[in-house]
Amino acid sequence: MANMSLKKNEMPSQDPNVRNKNFLEVALGYTEEQALDEAARCLNCKNHPCVGGCPVNVKIPEFIKKITEKDYEGAYQVIHETSSLPAVCGRVCPQETQCEKYCIRGVKGEAVGIGRLERFVADWHNAHAAETAAVPASNGHKVAVVGSGPAGLTCAGDLAKKGYQVTVYEALHLAGGVLVYGIPEFRLPKAIVQKEVDGLIAMGVKVETNTVVGRTITIDELMEENGFEAVFVGSGAGLPMFMNIPGENLKGVYSANEFLTRINLMKAYREDSDTPIMDLKGKKVAVVGGGNVAMDAARCSKRLGAEVYVVYRRGMEELPARHEEVEHAIEEGIIFKTLNNPVKINGDDDGCVASMTCIEMELGEPDASGRRRPVEKAGSEFELAVDAVIMSLGTSPNPLIKSTTKGLEVNRKGGIIVNEDGLTSREGVYAGGDAVTGAATVILAMGAGKLGAKSIDEYLSGK
Repeated sequence: MANMSLKKNEMPSQDPNVRNKNFLEVALGYTEEQALDEAARCLNCKNHPCVGGCPVNVKIPEFIKKITEKDYEGAYQVIHETSSLPAVCGRVCPQETQCEKYCIRGVKGEAVGIGRLERFVADWHNAHAAETAAVPASNGHKVAVVGSGPAGLTCAGDLAKKGYQVTVYEALHLAGGVLVYGIPEFRLPKAIVQKEVDGLIAMGVKVETNTVVGRTITIDELMEENGFEAVFVGSGAGLPMFMNIPGENLKGVYSANEFLTRINLMKAYREDSDTPIMDLKGKKVAVVGGGNVAMDAARCSKRLGAEVYVVYRRGMEELPARHEEVEHAIEEGIIFKTLNNPVKINGDDDGCVASMTCIEMELGEPDASGRRRPVEKAGSEFELAVDAVIMSLGTSPNPLIKSTTKGLEVNRKGGIIVNEDGLTSREGVYAGGDAVTGAATVILAMGAGKLGAKSIDEYLSGK
């Protein structure tokens, strides 16, 4: 029987005053009873608008119907037809602006909790499935994938299913890209990512870590000397941006990329970690920015014992971070200083951060993005006493790939230029994800990986 409740089932989670002191996963996941109750809210409507809102076109009503029949493995297999990373997407995708945005139930209430159901199904599969994926018969073609983030893993998985011999090259010592170095353990446990990577390896995908394409080996060498017939570049956007204000070279100023990499990949929060990071116990930290990465940096800082400010030049309504992440940050004690912007970072006699000079802002007319433009209030400068500053202003693609690959064109922001099929200006070289668009979401990168795999298959099979 349909569940006509206007509200979705709440996600069980750790108490805010407990979780802000540990790195364990915040959201605990639906119980079977909650999943069945939530699945019953789906109307399985005729046109399935939710599917069109998903960048990888998961058959959403179909997998939810399997849940109502208690066929959880069947539900997983439906998702896995189009998504290589269900357990990841169920945790970090912004469903509220994608599939759930178009859910009919959202017209007069809350949308069906599609992401929460996807997580339930993926977690059930990981806990119960014993069989490993069979290695598809080889079709004799070799493809290289640069980067093991969501775009690269998705492309590799889709090609492996078709029998391609795929080798993924990763610069760091662990596969997963932004999923392991960028997203904190309390949002996305690294064991989940490793499980997804292991699944690809079981299908025959080779993963070469500690390989910096452009230094260790170039794309030209991969194609001309190593026998790869096509390459997909999913190297992400890892080059951090700064404000270019005085004091950004002081000790205690981090890019969010460096800060999160030290914590997430190198486990700097552990007492036995070999990776140094400032002792933040009892210190004050300012995180500059308002996106999901800023929320991650702020919440990590809180767990390391700091008093944390998020300094953002627009208001709370304009924060680009997911609403859920902002709510979690507020619950955990993060202080939001919106409508403020740094103009200078001040140091002490030892060259360490001592304070930050900010200026108050007010919102003017909308800019090109449609958001109201922040305007400085004259004479409103003030000092914010802080011991560390984390700049979370976005990232751009590293220029290494472009500078070491013949005939590869990029735009003025460093993004690789591609056509509608993901093909670059170099024959046989495709690209997608943040390396093309700049920093975006995991699911959009996955969509680009799927497109790249489809186009490479058409190219090499002569379709």
